[in-house]
Order: sequence, then C-alpha cells, then structure tokens
Amino acid sequence: MAANAAPSGEAPSGEAPSGKAPPGEAPPGRLAGRWVPLLVIVAIGLGFGLLVLLVRLHLEPVMNVDRGVARQLNEVVSPRSYLVTALNGITRLGGRPVMLWLVGVAALLLLVVPRVRLALYLLATTAGALLLDPSVKSLVGRVRPVVEAPVATATGNSFPSGHALGSMVVYGALLLVFLPAVRYRKLFTTAVALIVVAIGVTRIALGVHYLTDVLAGWLLGALWLSVTAYAFRLWRREAGHPVAPLDQGLEPEAAEAITPAPDSSRPIPHPWVRATEILTGWVFTFGILYVVGYLLKNHTEGTGLGRFDDGVVRWLQTLRTPTLDDVSWVWSKAGDTHAILAISLVFCPIALAVWRQWRPVVFVVLTMIGELTLFLCAAAAVQRDRPPVPQLDSPMPTSSFPSGHIAATMCIWVAIAVLIMGRVNSRWRWLAVVFAVIMPAGVALSRMYRGMHHPTDLLGAAILTALWVGLLWWVLRPNARAAPAEVQT
Repeated sequence: MAANAAPSGEAPSGEAPSGKAPPGEAPPGRLAGRWVPLLVIVAIGLGFGLLVLLVRLHLEPVMNVDRGVARQLNEVVSPRSYLVTALNGITRLGGRPVMLWLVGVAALLLLVVPRVRLALYLLATTAGALLLDPSVKSLVGRVRPVVEAPVATATGNSFPSGHALGSMVVYGALLLVFLPAVRYRKLFTTAVALIVVAIGVTRIALGVHYLTDVLAGWLLGALWLSVTAYAFRLWRREAGHPVAPLDQGLEPEAAEAITPAPDSSRPIPHPWVRATEILTGWVFTFGILYVVGYLLKNHTEGTGLGRFDDGVVRWLQTLRTPTLDDVSWVWSKAGDTHAILAISLVFCPIALAVWRQWRPVVFVVLTMIGELTLFLCAAAAVQRDRPPVPQLDSPMPTSSFPSGHIAATMCIWVAIAVLIMGRVNSRWRWLAVVFAVIMPAGVALSRMYRGMHHPTDLLGAAILTALWVGLLWWVLRPNARAAPAEVQT
C-alpha cells in the first residue's frame, strides 16, 4: 500500500472528505437536497389550498362532478350487500381504532429497541394528523353527501376525509420508519400506497365523502407527512448524521435494530413432523372434550354432580345486584373475542421486539387458533343447553360446553405466563402467573353469575387449555433458543 495513502474513512491529502465540498464551494447536491423537498411541499400545499378554494366557492362544475361520482357509485354499491361488506372491511383499515393500534404498537416497539427518535417522530406525526382533521373540517364546514340508497353513515363534516388523511399520514409514517428493515422496498411501498388508495375509494363508494373530500385528505396528509419528514431530516443534518435518500427510510442505520428477527433460524424445526404431531394432538384433544361433554350432557341429570351444576348457578343468581351485574359484565368482556384479540395483538409484537424470535409468536398464534377451533367444534358436537336460570346476556350462537370465554382467557394468559416464566429472570415474572390465575377465575365467576355457564363448563375449558397448551409446549419448545441445526442454509 502506498505510504501516503489516507487512513480508512478519510480522503487523500488535499481532497475534501467524502460527501463534503472543498472550502468555499457548496457541497454537491446540497442545493437540490434543500430546495427540492421545499418545492414539493409548496406544490402539495398549493394543491390542497386550491381544493379548499374550489369547495368554499361552491363552483358548479366541481359540485356536479362530486355529486355525479357519488350517485354513480351508490347505484353500483347499494344493491350488492357483499360489496358493501367488503368496502366496510377495507375502510376499517383507515379508522382510528386500527391506526391508533398500529402507531401505539410500533412506537412501543421502537422504544423497546430502542429508537427513541423514530418513536417520537411517529407519535408527533400522528398527533398532528389527529389535530388537523377536526380543525380543517370545522373551518370548511361542508356537509356529507346525500345519496338515494345510503349504505353507511358517518358523523361530523365532510371535508377533508379523515380516513384519507389519517391513512396517508399513519401508513406513510410507518413506511418511512420501517423501510430500512424491508427487503423488497418497492413492492412494500406499492402495497402501502394501494392500501391508502383503497381506503380513500371506499369512503366515496360508501357515500360518506365526495371525491374532492378524499383528494383533499390525501393532499393534506401528504403535506403534513412531507413537513415532518423534512423536519426530521433537517434535524439529522444539524446533528451531524448522514442524510440518505428518502427511499431508504428516515434512519437507514436502524435497519438491524428494527428487523423483527434478524437471525435466519426457523421458528419451528422440522415443520412437517411438528405439524403432524400438532394435528394428531388436536384430534385427541377434541375427542376427550367430546366424551366429557357427552357424559355431562346425557348422564348427570338427577345425580349429585347435576344438582351441584345447577345449584351453583341458582345460588349465584340470588346474589345479583345492579352493581354486581355491571362488574360481572366487565369481567365477562375481558374474555370475549375482542379483548383476547387485543391482548394477542399487543403481546405478540412486544415479544417479537424483546426476544427477536418468531418462535414465541408462533406459540401464541397456534395456541389461540387451536383454542378457537377446538371450542367451536366441541360446542357444535356436544350441543349442551345453557343453565336453567334467567341469563343476563343475549342468546349465544354456541352451546354451553365448553365455555369459549373461559377457554380463551385461560389459553392466552397461560401461554403468556409460559413464555415469561421461561425467558424472564426478574421476580416480576411471577405477575404473569398471577394474571394467569386471576383473569380466568374472574371471567369464569362472571359467566356463571350471568347464567351463561355451568361449573362443569369451566372444567371443559380447563381440560382444553391443559391439553392444548401442554401439547404446543411439548412440540414447539417455545422458550428454546435457535440451535445451529435449525439455521437455514
């Protein structure tokens, strides 16, 4: 090597360091790097301002286009219930519950990693969108469309579309944050763009927004997203960090930290063998549940066990008060589908961020899929009647044995406790065990108090949980670390 060669990472003598211009000269690309983003922001802002002006002036050509599009789409959508269902499903992706969950989980993951700057960017960008939507709607004050055959309803003013604005900001910010960890970036970007477009189209097709409402939502969302991204990149430049092209994400060096599972190990070794074992175990678990349920339904009437089953529920009925009714309703809701799904959707991303393995997530997902299928199949096969007392809940589509609420609560909290006890050394891990006892107990007591289940339905849920979670623990070994033999080649 030449004696006058510069050290690694430094430019040769007499030359400026890489990416920097010699004294007195502007760095290459600096003019474009500063002014092009500003020109883009100004152009988007002018487009949004023009739309606001056109809507506020009530120009007849614009109004005719808006009304014509709304009328034609309503004629296509309203007679087709399947299309309405599909559109409602897509439009929920742009609703606040879904987007706030996405932002909340993503921000929590970024704080765990930790990437505090990206978490703050995501939270600040989303908060800005939440403020812009009602503010601009109140300033413009446009009423929603009136169509001949309404298929959906929405409250508040119409301009701009909150779904279009929110989806552009939230999905766009998530894209900018997590793009460095994505392998196929163009494909991922295209998919995100299609989701945003689809959400906006559904708002017009459902008759709750005009075309210009959606266009304005997209433009205002793009404007706010561009402003926050530009501010983030300016902060990086001032702090001395390199500013990469935007198609590499806001913080390219965060790629390894935000990759869910950076190693290449398989979540399940020998997957076909394990799948066979799991399927076989599912069949045996279903068989045991059916036999127990059949015996309880057909051979306990008039026996001591049958009298105990009905007696406990009748005794709980005598304790009913308005206050206990409310408390039991809350406990019962802790075991319904929405609550269990919410717990799963929060725990799984956190587990993935903390432990950087797919195996715990697969364990939880298979636990809940197995619980749901076993409960539905067993309930359909047994067809046990509900307790002979007045019931506080509306009639359920499934039979009494086993209890789906209790089984789901047991499965999710026991699965979480298994993972935490095997992977966490702190004494706080015992809280997971406490929750695995208290939560199912509270749900079980509330379901019996409300007259929805016998005590032996609780027994069915316990059998399901013990057999199914135990089977998955034995087959998957969810707390095992990746062995060299499990690494893909």
